[in-house]
Amino acid sequence: MARQILQQCLTCKAWSLSTTCTSCGETAQAAAPLKWSPEDNRATIRRKMYAVESKEWAANLPTLPSLQDMTDAHVASEEE
Repeated sequence: MARQILQQCLTCKAWSLSTTCTSCGETAQAAAPLKWSPEDNRATIRRKMYAVESKEWAANLPTLPSLQDMTDAHVASEEE
């Protein structure tokens, strides 16, 4: 069973309580993200599981382009 009960089909957008759509048989996913709480009792376990203190984890995070690159892209798109 999924971590969240209500699921929505990726193909036909039908609602279901299982990860397989009852209408078309395709895959369904959680209809909304899980709620997060600042009083999360399992946060320390999750941080250990994903090893968020390691340098490798931090190095693999996606980065945004620099502010100058974003400004240049915005100016170029306005000129078109």
